Amino acid sequence: MNKRAINQVFSAACIWPALLVGGLVPAAAVAQDLGIKAPAQSQPVAIVNARVHPVSGEAFDGFVVFDRGSITQIGPGKAEPGPGTRVIDGTGRHVYPGLIAAYTQLGMSEIGAIRPSTDERETGTITPEARATVTVNPDSWLLPVTRANGVLLAGAFPIGGLISGRAGVIRLDGWTSEEMAIKADAGLMVEWPLMRVVRASWMERPEEEQLKDVRANLERVREAFRTAAAYNAGSLQVKDIRWESMRAVFARTDDASRGRAPLPVFIQANDYDQIMAVAELKRQYKLSVVIVGGLDAGRCAQLLKEENIPVIVRNVLTPPRRDDSPYDENYTLPRRLAAAGVRFCIASGDETPHERNLPYAAAMAAAHGLDAAAALRAVTLSAAEILGVADRYGSLDQGKSATLLVTDGNPLEVGTVIFDAYIDGRQIDLSTKQSVLAAKYRERYRQMKEQEKKAPAESPK
Repeated sequence: MNKRAINQVFSAACIWPALLVGGLVPAAAVAQDLGIKAPAQSQPVAIVNARVHPVSGEAFDGFVVFDRGSITQIGPGKAEPGPGTRVIDGTGRHVYPGLIAAYTQLGMSEIGAIRPSTDERETGTITPEARATVTVNPDSWLLPVTRANGVLLAGAFPIGGLISGRAGVIRLDGWTSEEMAIKADAGLMVEWPLMRVVRASWMERPEEEQLKDVRANLERVREAFRTAAAYNAGSLQVKDIRWESMRAVFARTDDASRGRAPLPVFIQANDYDQIMAVAELKRQYKLSVVIVGGLDAGRCAQLLKEENIPVIVRNVLTPPRRDDSPYDENYTLPRRLAAAGVRFCIASGDETPHERNLPYAAAMAAAHGLDAAAALRAVTLSAAEILGVADRYGSLDQGKSATLLVTDGNPLEVGTVIFDAYIDGRQIDLSTKQSVLAAKYRERYRQMKEQEKKAPAESPK
């Protein structure tokens, strides 16, 4: 394993000693990335003689030129950079679009066991007015280690309750949460309630109580959408920030929004009956829906295709839930969705400190039958399409954002080294707390060896 990969393995390993030794240190003090944020691109950059993987088309040997954050030239063969262009020889290198973590709480959750360091959920069960992007901490320790493995953009999603709030799309670099936000309002996040009782050994509540909660939670969600739809239609005269926040998910015909597509409703749903209920809600209110999770999406793939419901697959690296399921049921879900013609992207499904493992979720899907090009697309262009930012991100095309990686191989492979990364043309620092510590202690041993060389040899006895 290369040195950078070794550093990446321990993304949060240095947090716990600090907590154990200094448990009274405030959470904010132990969660600060002290790196300098990248400045705006100051001159044109041309990467030449490289293997370019645009994702939107076939790979080719050629060049990428970008200026002021956008790709100005891209193609096979030789480039003709203009005066003042910084030319980077990409011989033996590959250029890929930056990877996109489609579903995360990056910047919103630092150490799960320490409540003050988490801000991914609002108080209450129906909170559509809560915006995820405003809670993002731009100095989170988890951002540099995630960037170092090629993930440059992320979907920031609130969690908790039934209607959790509004998701956004962020760059993984910036001085403030406003600077990081690409799309402050990317859609509404809903946690669809369970629709059946849990009979696992750990469940202590009687089935009657569980069924009562199932019915109550389903009614809360449906009542929220009924009220929001009535509010959007003008049937309610009193202003309410909750329903005002949901107006964008309904199709509207007023002058202010004419021609504007409704924002998607991202709905966390895994069970077959949950997904069927979500499809019914979509039809009832003519919503644009995205399934998040979708463990049973393969069982209702035909419905998802007919209803044009995409899926953010979050569970590729998890074992199956049912005792009688094939061991590779989740590994093969992306392949089965692709074969059925269902639109999807792949998220890591991991805890926030481990979002750097996103490329390996896609790699696992490729190892179990998903086409390699489709696996790469699932963490780049497909993710950008589902999050609503494909007009600028997700592929390397003229006019799009220069958000890209320079590597020595496929970023989905563990051994690949990422040499450079750019977000909107800004060159990103790929160092992490772990790489800085590694350099620090290598310097210690270098100094020790120098001292040994200078020390006089012992005289023979």
